[in-house]
Amino acid sequence: MRDTGVEKFKAAREKWESEFNSAKQRPVKYETVSALPIKELYTPEDITGFDYIEDLGFPGQYPYTRGVQNNMYRGRLWTMRQFAGFATAKESNERYKFLLSRGTTGLSIAFDMPTIMGYDSDHPRSFGEVGRVGVAIDSLQDMETLFDGIPLDKVSTSMTINAPAAVVWSMYIATAEKQGVPSSKLTGTIQNDILKEYIAQKSWIFPPEPSMRLITDIFKFAKDHVPKWNSVSISGYHIREAGATAAQELAFTLADGFAYVEAGIAAGLDVDEFAPRLSFFFNSHVDFFEEIAKYRAARRIWAKRLLNKYGAKDQRSWLLRFHTQTAGCSLTAQQPENNIVRTAFQALSAVLGGTQSLHTNSMDEVLALPTEKAVQIALRTQQIIATETGVTNTIDPLAGSYFMEALTNKMEEEAERYFAKIDELGGVLKAIDKGFFQQEIADAAYEYQRDVDSKQRIVVGVNEYVDENETLDIEILKIDPQIELDQVARVQKLRETRDNIRVKETLGNLRERATTGDNLIPHILDCVKSYATLGEIIQVFREVFGEYKEKPLF
Repeated sequence: MRDTGVEKFKAAREKWESEFNSAKQRPVKYETVSALPIKELYTPEDITGFDYIEDLGFPGQYPYTRGVQNNMYRGRLWTMRQFAGFATAKESNERYKFLLSRGTTGLSIAFDMPTIMGYDSDHPRSFGEVGRVGVAIDSLQDMETLFDGIPLDKVSTSMTINAPAAVVWSMYIATAEKQGVPSSKLTGTIQNDILKEYIAQKSWIFPPEPSMRLITDIFKFAKDHVPKWNSVSISGYHIREAGATAAQELAFTLADGFAYVEAGIAAGLDVDEFAPRLSFFFNSHVDFFEEIAKYRAARRIWAKRLLNKYGAKDQRSWLLRFHTQTAGCSLTAQQPENNIVRTAFQALSAVLGGTQSLHTNSMDEVLALPTEKAVQIALRTQQIIATETGVTNTIDPLAGSYFMEALTNKMEEEAERYFAKIDELGGVLKAIDKGFFQQEIADAAYEYQRDVDSKQRIVVGVNEYVDENETLDIEILKIDPQIELDQVARVQKLRETRDNIRVKETLGNLRERATTGDNLIPHILDCVKSYATLGEIIQVFREVFGEYKEKPLF
């Protein structure tokens, strides 16, 4: 806006405002899902001082607001993943092959709760949970079955596992070796984000300090042996699913990322030795523009911090690369077909925000694990966005919008406000111990639900446009109880037929090494290759490291 036109602009705006204020408006809250107020109109005045080079830049160039690749989807589409895993490794292997045959370009493993919590399928605490919300993985034998017939040098795999991440990752590496695929060729991501477990998802096992040691051991091992692998996926997804706002998801996720950077440096690594392989995992919620602004702000914040605070010299360290999953918490059991529409818009916002990888939820996931039909619809949603809508034709098409740039700036400001508060509390670990994150998320979740209950926020089919005569007539995937019995028998037979002397030796060595400063990954690999079970390996760590107990909040 030229200086000579300032007065003319102000006069025109004031005239418009006088007319606008006399117009009738709907009696609703004009704010984002995160309760950030939204003005009726955005103009150049909302981005005063905006510098194209410093604040926006070009795609593939610092500060990466417009994307981490210079040609984005004109060069390559995002990886289309579908989160999948249920019952036993055999059933999940069949689902993976189905997805690959339908055009999925990357696999994403869902594990069952016993595996997530480090228990074998025949442990008393596993009863009734085996194979229910993901696949049961008890040993290298199961991992071999899971990827039977799937060449691991040709597919990228993401594994949503945290406390037992080092063990499950070792099983994957060992499976690849048995296929003749060296670890240097493996591509994918291990979630491995224990901080967000203490903050939101709550599936921890060990206290924070030994948990962080396992993560930095993975950083070191991956640097030398699995260089194409993303050694941690810093996850805001579960923080958002727990009830956080978009601004909280952004701030808490990046704060965790900074904590991992500091832990890697403290462990003796140069930041550029591991930061290029850090990746992120964000939620795509229902507020279309807020989500896009969140992704753009995240890239800019990360680039600035890695360059200016941590002294990263490798430009790859400045890149915030991220996977996105549509919001499971936004799905409704009422009128479940509506979830197809929600997912489509959420996926579109992730694409317009520049995601590198995307998972679209299936319409029935609020009710059960998805059926093949529902999964295919979810995958086709991505394919339609990629090939039919035209949104991949140009890079960051919303850039320069007064509203988008103002909202991106606002998201960055909100995140910086949280960073300052976390620093005041002594950092992420101390903030976790004091219950700061947990209380912030609980308060945000309460406010959101209060707005839904009072109809200040409309959820179609739930508190408005309700069908009183609705009947559930969609197919639901059901897990046969025999699956658990078969899995239990399988792990018990393994213990009878393996070389138990070798298992005892490797577990004993692991126990000894866990009391030293040695990198534990090579020793975990030895245990895995001897067919020690997940539960046996984790039990060693439970005995050496202890178990975490969360402080109650009142």
